[in-house]
Amino acid sequence: MPPATAPAGSELTRAALDRAAGYALLADLAGPGATTTLGGLDALAPGFPDWIVTSLFGGTYQRPGLALRDRQIANLAALTALGGVEPQLADHVRYSRRIGLTEAEITEVIVHLAPYVGLPKALAGLRVATATFAEATESATESTAGSAATSATGPAAPVETAPVETAAETATQVAGEGARA
Repeated sequence: MPPATAPAGSELTRAALDRAAGYALLADLAGPGATTTLGGLDALAPGFPDWIVTSLFGGTYQRPGLALRDRQIANLAALTALGGVEPQLADHVRYSRRIGLTEAEITEVIVHLAPYVGLPKALAGLRVATATFAEATESATESTAGSAATSATGPAAPVETAPVETAAETATQVAGEGARA
């Protein structure tokens, strides 16, 4: 079989990979937690996190044609449709909030998917979004309370707390409870 060729008159656009732009965009999207977004993955698969950031955030995201907001909507839809990728969906819910999507818009994206991807996947996506919104609200409340306490009385005494579940853990637990109901 002869090698495939591009149609006459068309040329492939060279893909630019910009590592610095990839890391800068990830830092913008993930905020202060950017360095931990990919966790300890480098210890398990050396170089893989760098490849992800360079090819995805420094490549695909850098293409013209879609605004960052539109790319995030596409990511929310794709990850919800895939299912089983709760940590990544939670990250992209956070990223979407950081770039200005409202909770109502994120919720509507997921609700809109129900007839296309199925009710169970849409519900699972909504559980992740709900848990992520709650996590953000709790974090903001703690931050506000902590700064108010510090300014009024000096540094707050350490408080023992139970471990906080991540949005993905909460969503997985809720999804499991929903399956038993």
